[in-house]
Amino acid sequence: MKRLTAFLCTLLLTALVALAGEKFPHISHADLKKAIAEKSVTLLDVNGTETYKAGHIPGALDFETAEADIAAKLPADKGALIVAYCADENCGAFAFAAEKAREFGYTNVQHYSPGIIGWKKAGEKTEPGA
Repeated sequence: MKRLTAFLCTLLLTALVALAGEKFPHISHADLKKAIAEKSVTLLDVNGTETYKAGHIPGALDFETAEADIAAKLPADKGALIVAYCADENCGAFAFAAEKAREFGYTNVQHYSPGIIGWKKAGEKTEPGA
């Protein structure tokens, strides 16, 4: 029974990640780096506060801490680039933050699927959270 439950949970999680990926286009590593350099992106880190404190993509907001007043932290331009990310390509938690941005009327919401693990694997620097 435990194996069946674990299998069903895995299947459900896989389906949710796939559906979320279809709803939100993926941004490439190169395009994200360019947007960060141009300061034309708002990053939403959905890994949780402890992981955020340990190191996040520079400039990212800790969604767990900012969620209550996220609307005030997002740009006024509803067409601005918003990118949500979590741990890696198997993590679907990003979708919660991405959906919130969409609910507030943002039309350019994307997903950085490699997440913080992929960012680090690419040799990119992180910054610690406060």
